[in-house]
Amino acid sequence: MSDIGTSGIRRVVTVVEETFSEGGKVLEKPTRRAASVAIIENPFSGRYVEDLAPLMAIGRALGRILPERAVAALGVASEKVESFGKAALVGEDGELEHAAALLHPELGAPFRDVLGGGAALIPSSKKRGAPGAPFDIPLGHKDAARVRTHFDGMEVRVSDAPRANEIAVAIAVTDSGRPHPRVGGLTVDKVVGRDGLV
Repeated sequence: MSDIGTSGIRRVVTVVEETFSEGGKVLEKPTRRAASVAIIENPFSGRYVEDLAPLMAIGRALGRILPERAVAALGVASEKVESFGKAALVGEDGELEHAAALLHPELGAPFRDVLGGGAALIPSSKKRGAPGAPFDIPLGHKDAARVRTHFDGMEVRVSDAPRANEIAVAIAVTDSGRPHPRVGGLTVDKVVGRDGLV
């Protein structure tokens, strides 16, 4: 973690969800989702600052650290990841723009590097909350945003975070779409993956 130093990170939590049965029907192959969440100190907590570049730099570092952990936990080769997403939960003394600075300008490129690509826009969400508040990481197919089978989300929470002066920054990856998808639309076998849409 030398890219951002351990002084700014309090904890990293990585979780894996495996679904074996949905709607009373066993899946032929379990679906798996993994998320990594970093609890970081918010350097701008409680004050308005115009230049958020330091948070952007932290986002760049987390864009490598968190996907590497999540992919390792998922147990697949990085190029086999099918969906991705990102989210942030800001403590009460922070701004939603602090989450935006972490997630948008710099986090995406290293995230895609870890996966060996990803033409689609990375779905994202941001909210403010107290320690233990749940927040959702939206998910979408990494190469084709119109793949309906992969419109999904993963709820995460950390029992003691974020504190008022912290931000929980999260990414998620999957090895598949939703269990038993059957609402039609573009399927994975028809993905072109050049424009990020189809």
